[in-house]
Amino acid sequence: MYLFALALLLIGTFGLFGQERDPLAGVFLMPLGLPWVLWLDGFPEALLPWLAAFAPVLNLAILTLLCRFLHGGKAPEKQINEGGPDAF
Repeated sequence: MYLFALALLLIGTFGLFGQERDPLAGVFLMPLGLPWVLWLDGFPEALLPWLAAFAPVLNLAILTLLCRFLHGGKAPEKQINEGGPDAF
């Protein structure tokens, strides 16, 4: 979803592939970058599209770190059922 929304931002912002420039091209990145995009008010106008484009990366990094921390850096192992009434 993030890569698709980022592609729409780039196409709409720079008018790639013959598209007209659209000031609302980054609207799909807004919900993916919450809550970080709400804190971008103090930055210069020229940086806002770039910061909004990279705000979802913070969410991805936080989710990745949480998953690694909770699972000890390993993927969860499958349990093998060795008989019993539920064995298939």
